[in-house]
Amino acid sequence: MSALTILTKEKLTDCIHLYIDVFNSPPWNETWTVESASERLSDLLSTPKFRGYTQHIDGKPAGFIAGNAKRTSKGMTFYIAELCVDPSIQGKGIGSTLLSHLEKELNREGIESIYLLTSPGSPAEGFYERHSFTKNDTRIVMHK
Repeated sequence: MSALTILTKEKLTDCIHLYIDVFNSPPWNETWTVESASERLSDLLSTPKFRGYTQHIDGKPAGFIAGNAKRTSKGMTFYIAELCVDPSIQGKGIGSTLLSHLEKELNREGIESIYLLTSPGSPAEGFYERHSFTKNDTRIVMHK
């Protein structure tokens, strides 16, 4: 049985382990620990205007989406900080379900703009393009 619910502190532990499984694997190959992933996701959960949803299948975490709304000069926008799906069941519609649910909830509240960051050439880029996301030609990501 599948259930989509609001992401709360009580569900965070499941998400932490899923986050590590996803992002420590290819193509990301990051080095998350329980401590660092816990801090990242706990901080995200504490962000003003946070919103997140989890998808469970047979009581096990299958994926989650999380981020926060922000005010811009043109109205409210939503930043998707994290979307991850258990690698063993990727490609089965979990990410699409999470994204679709988030979009419906945001549209209900009048939030029509969504943005995110992802790695170029990654499977995630193709996923977002299939869901009508486009590259933003008016902004660049910079780091030092």
